[in-house]
Amino acid sequence: MKFELGIGPDSWGVWFPSDPRQPPFEQFLDEANRAGYRTIELGPYGYLPVDPVALRALLEAHKFRLSGGFVFGNFHGPDAWDERKVEIDRTCALLQSLGAQYCVLIESMYTDLFTGEQVAASELTAEEWARLVEVSNRIGLYVSDKYGLKVAFHPHAQTSIEREDQIERYLEMTDPNLVSMCLDTGHHAYCGGDPVQFMRDHYERIPYLHIKSVNDTIRAEVASQEIPFAEAVKMGAFTEPKAGVIDFVQFRQVLDDVGFEGIGIVEQDLYPTEFDRPFPIAVSTRSYLSDIGMA
Repeated sequence: MKFELGIGPDSWGVWFPSDPRQPPFEQFLDEANRAGYRTIELGPYGYLPVDPVALRALLEAHKFRLSGGFVFGNFHGPDAWDERKVEIDRTCALLQSLGAQYCVLIESMYTDLFTGEQVAASELTAEEWARLVEVSNRIGLYVSDKYGLKVAFHPHAQTSIEREDQIERYLEMTDPNLVSMCLDTGHHAYCGGDPVQFMRDHYERIPYLHIKSVNDTIRAEVASQEIPFAEAVKMGAFTEPKAGVIDFVQFRQVLDDVGFEGIGIVEQDLYPTEFDRPFPIAVSTRSYLSDIGMA
């Protein structure tokens, strides 16, 4: 196993390029460095400086390597390619200039993040499935040819690709030479899946991980009361790997068994949170993952 451990701004409660409820990027960089991480993710485009010279100087000063970044939006609509292309180009150009490897794609949510109101259909039509696959493959080819990056699709709670059957259908339909997968262990468990077994079954398509766990008691309460996603996060639905429902000792064993070679980004949803809360969690998480052989 060749496992590169990193951390993302999400672990500091960062969901948006700018929000007064989020710590400044200087705090994230300083505390991630002091917590012992040497690889970071870009986070939402615009949270970290987007000037490549300025960002490179910050990365070098904090001894960080950049693993990748993400593009969030609708990838199955009739104008999905045209609507996402500007975001893809600006994100991938920055990632390429800094030596990153991955562009992560995340589908838009079918519920309002804060109210829980349904704003789109939760299931794709056959036509939308076909378009999602076509656009995913097209982005994979484009990003590889133009920027030398790899595309990894990130299944996400409250999106049309969240359950195991949907994820497996997506993997079956997309070109493995163009599109891989970012397995978010927390979102996978939150949506009722088994990330340990899923990793064993589909490791050949998963070079990139987001690492967190789920509080099963809170998850059950969220499901029974249909609590909005942002409120679920605020309640503590996602938790440290050592404290949640996922057996990370077994997960690490799977990584060993399959000879995993890839990146794992600690990404515990905390938005919004007290500014002094993320650092000790980041330290504790790295210590735990190191103890079980994942750092």
